[in-house]
Amino acid sequence: MSHIGLTPRFRNLLVVIKQTAYEEYSQLKLRGQAPKAVRWKRLESRFQAHKQCVNDLLEILRQHDVNFSCVNRVELDRQHLADVDLVVAVGGDGTVLSSSHFLDHGTIPLMGINSDPMVTLEDRSVKKKSDERRSHGALCMCTARDMEEGFAAVFYGAGKLVSRTRIHCTVKSTFSETRLVPALNDLLIASLSPAAVSRFRMGWLQPLHIDDQKPTPSSQYGTITRFQGRAYDVTNSINVWSSGMWLSTATGSTAAMAAAGGKSMDPDSSKLQYLIREHMVESNVDTSGDHDIHNDLIDHGEKMHLRWNSHKGRIFIDGSHLTHNLELGDEILLDNNAPPLKVFEKL
Repeated sequence: MSHIGLTPRFRNLLVVIKQTAYEEYSQLKLRGQAPKAVRWKRLESRFQAHKQCVNDLLEILRQHDVNFSCVNRVELDRQHLADVDLVVAVGGDGTVLSSSHFLDHGTIPLMGINSDPMVTLEDRSVKKKSDERRSHGALCMCTARDMEEGFAAVFYGAGKLVSRTRIHCTVKSTFSETRLVPALNDLLIASLSPAAVSRFRMGWLQPLHIDDQKPTPSSQYGTITRFQGRAYDVTNSINVWSSGMWLSTATGSTAAMAAAGGKSMDPDSSKLQYLIREHMVESNVDTSGDHDIHNDLIDHGEKMHLRWNSHKGRIFIDGSHLTHNLELGDEILLDNNAPPLKVFEKL
């Protein structure tokens, strides 16, 4: 298909390139730290497929006379986004998720390319699960096999750009308040050890309008807290002893949330979903509230509140690579108020 006369939709691109397992293990091998069980031939095959995809993409960009720069996923920084109007993530879902964390204002669109997709029967029916397998690419717009068509569609305005809800999470500690990067898929809030009990108090925040000069009796409102200087009443709260809690968007509801027993959601939904893992429910817990105490949806405008009651904990953001540590007494605000991510859908 000729693109002569068509006006490009984007001027400056940033290509974020995955660092493969082969490259990571090769670095460990140089230090004598590589695991003995690594299947080097299989990893090298994956690496070569990924490398070929990257080279083919760069050639496509040159053919379209595009201004672009490249950065390794592990070296990506906000400074790389200056004057960029499209980010292209080459790798798999992990590369898309990592890239999305730097697009926290939601103004720069994201295109994902699966550089080594699953296509054969052998790839889809694996007896031994390991990180050597090819990417599923659920968040990718196209694959190495159709990226020429996919890129042309995006570059010249025929690609379908959608907005995906993300999770806003603010953690308030004794002397600080930290707003975490928006999560596209999910958060896991749990103790550091999978064998430890995760203790927290879960409730819902209702805005209050309080005159700071006139303290309000606690008996009138129950527990009162503040985030970014705004007062909230914590309502319908319960103590939770469990293995932690999943919180997902509609996009992430088909990933870990589904595997944990959660509900599949319409991808266009702005709601969030929570699921408490291995919830040890006390016999006297009030279950008459508006939300199920195990697994339910969070509507737009609702704000969940957690008070962390274990000694240590951690929030895992879209997987295991990006985390935030929790201490006893930390408070967590959770809602869907993060800027949505603009991402190109599959062809």
